[in-house]
Amino acid sequence: MGYVKSYKDLIVWQKGMELVKEVFVLTDKFPRSEVFGITSQMRRAAVAIPSNIAEGYGRKSLAYNHQFFSIAYGSALELETQTIISKDLKLVPLNSFEKTESILLEVCKMLNKMTGKVELVTSN
Repeated sequence: MGYVKSYKDLIVWQKGMELVKEVFVLTDKFPRSEVFGITSQMRRAAVAIPSNIAEGYGRKSLAYNHQFFSIAYGSALELETQTIISKDLKLVPLNSFEKTESILLEVCKMLNKMTGKVELVTSN
């Protein structure tokens, strides 16, 4: 495994950035009446994911890594819930969510695994 010089080298951060772009593309298709509602909420949750990964990495401490990776995971679950709400409200055709959901699932799995590994190290 290669040395990580920057948070930008983390695959989970890269996927988080990809997710942000996809969420912006998706929510741009939502009705204009949702600009200050679900659109804003989803964009903020998406942006919070790579932002918290970067902040946790920058703290240079396993305890802070765990804390901020956990916050990022919470934001991912928030985004997942907002995606479900958007689908239920049929704001756009259901197939519009496929790419967002696929990337989100991948990010959730990575963050879940990362927080688990950090927990193991900090509890010993």
